[in-house]
Formats: sequence, C-alpha cells, structure tokens
Amino acid sequence: MKGIDVKSTDQAARKLDAALLLARRVEGDRLMLSDAVLLAAMDGRRPLTAAEQAALRASPLTLRRFQTLSAGRAAAGAWRGSSGMLRAASGGPLTVMSTDDGFWALHFLEQDGAWRVILALDANAPFASRLVREQPMLRVLDGGGAIVLQGSLDADGECESAWPFDTAPGPHFQEFGAAFAVEPVHA
Repeated sequence: MKGIDVKSTDQAARKLDAALLLARRVEGDRLMLSDAVLLAAMDGRRPLTAAEQAALRASPLTLRRFQTLSAGRAAAGAWRGSSGMLRAASGGPLTVMSTDDGFWALHFLEQDGAWRVILALDANAPFASRLVREQPMLRVLDGGGAIVLQGSLDADGECESAWPFDTAPGPHFQEFGAAFAVEPVHA
C-alpha cells in the first residue's frame, strides 16, 4: 500500500475549507473592514485584532475582498513596505537592524561622535532590481512615526544620511517601541 501524501491532503482540505467559507451567504452581509485595515494586515504593518479577525471570518463579503486585495498584490508583485523590531541587543552600541522579511537592513555608523544611518536593500529581494532601476522615494520611520531617513536608493541599493536625532540609535529605537518600518513615499 502506498503512503498518503499528508501535505497534499492538508492543502486540499485547506482549499476546500476556504472555498466553503467564500461560497457561503450571510443575510445582511457587508464589508466589515476597510481596505486600509486589510492591506496593513497583509503588509505586516498592523496585525488584525481579535474582533477584526472574528469579523473577517463572519463576513464572506469581507473575506472575498481580502482575497481580491491579496491576489491583486501578488499579481502586481509590488512591494508595499516592510517592518521590523529591535532585537535583544548586545552590550555595545546598535550597529544593524533588519526588517522581519529580511529585505532591508539599517546600518548605523558612529564617526567622530556623530551617527550615520544607511538603508540597504537585499539584492535577493524579489523587487530589488525594479527598485534600484526606478529609484522611488523611500523612507524609514521609527515606532513613533518620525522619519529616520528619506531618499532614493543608489546603484548599489543603498540610501545614506546623517542620523537625525540627538540620542544614539539604540536608545532612540527603545524609546519608540523598538519598531521601525521601510515604506515607499507616495506623491
């Protein structure tokens, strides 16, 4: 007797469950979550709250909208932003932070008492060649929403500027929730 491929049966079951959720009808159903909330969840910028997750599961219309937005993003192959957190630091000054998706790194260099910050794009990111070629305006925000760095990538996939704050990078990010985001600047 041949073995059953558990992975493929699990995938089939998940696809069937998803199809059943999307196909059901709910009396008085309406969009329960805005596109902005759904896109922020997809980008990892803001997880859905328990109430929002429940609303998504309870509303086939909202679930179909989520699926449509997700398919549109995948088809476009567009990068919409990345976020990261300051990880447990060693005893020394902060020298690098990376986004959770691994596409971006922030490097911090201290020279003569002044700091510089460098945003570096991973050359293996699926959108790397497009961003280096098109050189869109990008920005890095700290957890409080302040701009850490803003500019366009150079031919090496980097953008550099002076550190804009009075405190060193490590204490600064700790003060603002240890979070940061890299995002395109929309005109």
